[in-house]
Amino acid sequence: MKSSLKPIIVLVSVLFVVILVIPTIIVVPFSEKKASGELTEERTTNPETTQIASGPTVDVAVYRSSLDSIENVPLEEYVIGVLSSEMPADFELEALKAQSIAARTYIVKQMLSDENVGTPEGATVSDTVMHQVYKNKDELKNLWGKDYSWKMEKITEAVYATQGQILTYDGQPITASFFSTSNGFTENSEDYWQNPIPYLKSVESPWDVNSPKFTSEKSIPVSQFEKSLGIKVGDSKDLGKVTRTKSNRVEKIVINGKTFSGRDIRTHLDLQSTDFTWKRVGDEIIVTTKGYGHGVGMSQYGANGMAQEGKNYEQILTHYYNGVEIASADSFINKITAAKK
Repeated sequence: MKSSLKPIIVLVSVLFVVILVIPTIIVVPFSEKKASGELTEERTTNPETTQIASGPTVDVAVYRSSLDSIENVPLEEYVIGVLSSEMPADFELEALKAQSIAARTYIVKQMLSDENVGTPEGATVSDTVMHQVYKNKDELKNLWGKDYSWKMEKITEAVYATQGQILTYDGQPITASFFSTSNGFTENSEDYWQNPIPYLKSVESPWDVNSPKFTSEKSIPVSQFEKSLGIKVGDSKDLGKVTRTKSNRVEKIVINGKTFSGRDIRTHLDLQSTDFTWKRVGDEIIVTTKGYGHGVGMSQYGANGMAQEGKNYEQILTHYYNGVEIASADSFINKITAAKK
């Protein structure tokens, strides 16, 4: 009896082992294939279908100035449209991330405010430099042409990586001002807007020297110069006494007893920045400027230079905005949503 049972026991044992092993042989290669492809799947994005909203969201009412209409845009889609319009897509990814947080912070603070300047009733912001430049995807397709796919994928990646993040100071969203190019330093807020803001202090920004907008020159006829400023210089080569800020921008200038701020001169003469020098050559005033923009907050070309040196978006933002924290926008979005009900 023992001898007749032995082959049966062996056969049962072999079948048992086979039953255990075969599923493993089948499953392991597929599991490994899935694991090896997982990162690729996560990093491949379709900018037309990617949804960027894991937390609470809200629509932004954007006044489309050329159409004289209001477009309601989901918050993160709005940030994509601003980032695409305000910073070159070929900038470093970490710089794009920094800009996306600045743009998101700006609009969240704006939506929390009851003051809507320069927009019709029902709109929160315009699509111009008065607030933040915004273009939708159809407009960007026309603008970018054959480069649309890679540019939109990169922009979307930057926004996706920072979704829901804003900058706060003392627990509140900051005024996240930004500009193109500094003169080597950013400007104190009180030296341009008269109001001191603790996180908008002058810092070094040496990377801007590589910006194509670092220096510029403009020739203005004397007659136009006089008309724009409401002064008379006649044949004189004396073009006033200049006082400068710590960042070497023009604080004020006195011409024939009339005082202008550097900001006034920039506005009246349409200059690229408030760091300027000028001289008279015949009937022309030759104005040389350094930098591009108001100079307060984050320099975009400076941010790109920092990213090229290996700095991440948090390091970029905390360099340009003193004492800020990167925080979740969820509680503020909930407050905005509740106020709309």
